[in-house]
Amino acid sequence: MAKEIERKFRILNDSWRSEVQASQPMRQGYLCGNTRASVRVRVSGDRATLNIKSATLGVERSEFEYPVPLDDARVLLDELAGAIIEKSRHELRHGDHLWEIDEFAGLNQGLIVAEVELGDAKESFARPGWLGEEVSHDPRYYNTELARHPYTRW
Repeated sequence: MAKEIERKFRILNDSWRSEVQASQPMRQGYLCGNTRASVRVRVSGDRATLNIKSATLGVERSEFEYPVPLDDARVLLDELAGAIIEKSRHELRHGDHLWEIDEFAGLNQGLIVAEVELGDAKESFARPGWLGEEVSHDPRYYNTELARHPYTRW
């Protein structure tokens, strides 16, 4: 079974921007979700995926991701998805880890979070100076929740 082990943090300042190695705009929406799982479609550049993730609170969740044809993903987003999340994902390396920083747009404008994927829930990692409060256990920061309850409406 596929597992995602990810920790999520707020950002203290913009000093991370000088370390960015790649950026990609993303558009994603949720086809369904319940207390057990969510089903998401995402378009990122010329790549599209269907993602199924357990609704478990915390840093470790079941996750399955599959490529889908780009044109199909666009139709799914336009015709079947609920609220759409738009964001830019910036990637950078710090220490031994790849960090993904999501800078949200639209109704989530102003929210910037950093995520690091780990091999084990107890794995240590170098904490960049721009890293703020951990929000891994706060469901408001899950993209499924941001689609339903946008950051600008908190």
